Amino acid sequence: MEFKEIVMQRYATKKFDGKKIPEGKINELIELIRFAPSAINLQPWKIKVITDPKIKEQLFPATFSQEQISSCSHLLVFCANTDVDGQIRKTEQALKEAKAPDEMRNRVIELAKTMNGRMSPEQRLGWAQCQVFLALGNAVNGAKALGFDSCPMTGFDPQEYSRILKLPSNLVPTALCPLGYAADKPMPKRRFPKEDILF
Repeated sequence: MEFKEIVMQRYATKKFDGKKIPEGKINELIELIRFAPSAINLQPWKIKVITDPKIKEQLFPATFSQEQISSCSHLLVFCANTDVDGQIRKTEQALKEAKAPDEMRNRVIELAKTMNGRMSPEQRLGWAQCQVFLALGNAVNGAKALGFDSCPMTGFDPQEYSRILKLPSNLVPTALCPLGYAADKPMPKRRFPKEDILF
C-alpha cells in the first residue's frame, strides 16, 4: 500500500471486533514506532502495551467509558518521559557504542544538556509530550500499513491511568492508541481546505 493510501484509509476506529492481532504484527508496529523522529534523538517516551481484559476493564471508566478500550486487541499507553537527564545519558552511551566521532557526540550531548537546562519542569513535560505525538503518528499510520486499525486518543484521565498502572512519577500518560480490527465503518474524511491551513 502506498503511503498516500495509508493516510487516506486510516481513520479513528470507534469499535473493534475483539479479534486478537498476532504478536508478530504488534512487534512489527513497535519497531515502526521505535524509529519515529524525535528532537536530538532523545526519544523521551515509554509505551505500556495492555492486553489483559481485567486491566482494560479498570481503565474503561478512566477513559470516559469509550468503547475502543474494551473492544480493542491491544491498548498502547504512550507516556512522556520527563527524566530527560536519563535519556541524555542513554543517548550518550548509545553514541559511544556506535563509535560516533567524539566531536559529533560531544556536540549532540552539549546541545541536549543546554536545552534541558533551560526548561522548567512544565516545559520539560510539554516538550516530551510533543515528542510522544511524533511516535503516535508512526503508530496510527503503521497500524494501517500492517493491516489493522487504530484510534489515537487523548480523552482520558492521566492521573487515574497512572494510579491503575502504578507508573513512576517521571512517566506521564499522554496519549492512547487502541489497536484491533474495525467493527465500524469510517465516515468520509472531512478536513479544512488547504487555504485554511496555509497563511
